[in-house]
Amino acid sequence: MTAPSSTARNIAAFITVSLIWGSTWLVIKDQISAIPPGWTVTWRFTGAAVGMCLLTLVRGESLRMPREGLRLAAVIGLLQFCGNFQLVYRAEHYVASGLVAVLYALLMVPNALLARVMLGTRLQARFLIGSGVAMGGIALLMMHEYRGGQGDVVTGVLFTLGGILCASASNVLQATETGRRQAVVPLITWAMIFGAVIDAGLAYGMYGAPVLDPYPRYWAGVAYLAIAGSVITFPVYFALIRAIGPGRAAYSNVVVPVVAMALSTLFEGYRWTGLAVAGSVVVMAGLLIALSGRASVAKPARNDG
Repeated sequence: MTAPSSTARNIAAFITVSLIWGSTWLVIKDQISAIPPGWTVTWRFTGAAVGMCLLTLVRGESLRMPREGLRLAAVIGLLQFCGNFQLVYRAEHYVASGLVAVLYALLMVPNALLARVMLGTRLQARFLIGSGVAMGGIALLMMHEYRGGQGDVVTGVLFTLGGILCASASNVLQATETGRRQAVVPLITWAMIFGAVIDAGLAYGMYGAPVLDPYPRYWAGVAYLAIAGSVITFPVYFALIRAIGPGRAAYSNVVVPVVAMALSTLFEGYRWTGLAVAGSVVVMAGLLIALSGRASVAKPARNDG
């Protein structure tokens, strides 16, 4: 029987992760017009890498890793903390932040498909049915955006799908035998370090010398995304996985888009129509069906906004 104190901690952890990751999408939206997105991503993960280094040391863990671990961290850094976020920041130029969050709730689908190919995990019928239902809901939401003429929806969706594929490949790599042999926090730390370096090289190649925003609001957003959205939530989420299991922890995939859409409505002026409401309900129903049948699907690492 679970002690009340443990249950309270798990509930608090679940709420913390869902609220923070649900809010990060809106903060990204606030930053994308300030300076070139490549440099914004670079500053975010430079700060996150420093924070993760400090967290690793506070936890008494070593940053020394075997060569295979460093190679894996470099690939994860390229996929997760460069490709994924470079594309997400560009996607939010074209569609509402809440809708990008809803699309990312489908991350479990490519996770499962790639895990089937790379790890040999099984896909349950309920998972496939729920995923199909959720994608139908996504189609309704995108139809709402297209009819409303809200930016270049297709471009935004393509950027988002590219980011999802990068994040998914990173997640499955962490579930390989090589990934499971590495300590989680040092692996994430090195991945962020490599990611920040690659981000900086990409930003310099695309935009030239580093660009700094003079306004405190911008740097407050960077700090929030780096510390709250990365350094705090990743360890909390992995602790939650250990406490209640990956299946129940993954229900944050349902809560995060709800938070993101609520904030998008309040601060971005997202307009709800019957089509948008129907799409959102169908997406959430599909996710709940899929999650209830994902016990045989490889455990994904979480992607934050």
